[in-house]
Amino acid sequence: MIELTLEQRQDVIKQVETPPRAIDPDTAITYVLIREEVYAKIKALLIEEQNNQFLQDMYLPVMETFGKEGWDDPAMDIYNDLDPRRQS
Repeated sequence: MIELTLEQRQDVIKQVETPPRAIDPDTAITYVLIREEVYAKIKALLIEEQNNQFLQDMYLPVMETFGKEGWDDPAMDIYNDLDPRRQS
């Protein structure tokens, strides 16, 4: 584990960008600094999503059912615009 110096902690606090970023000057790799509990939640979500074969297997049948029930109707396109996953 890397321990931040007083100067580094002050730099992190001063950053306008959230979450703060740090760059390795030798490699030009940028790192995003987040609290450990936030990282744990993100990691759990990613692992759950990757390993949930049931959800992956159900996607196509569910979409076919939605299509049969009228979800393919152009009037339903408004819901695509409201999907937060599609926001930029």
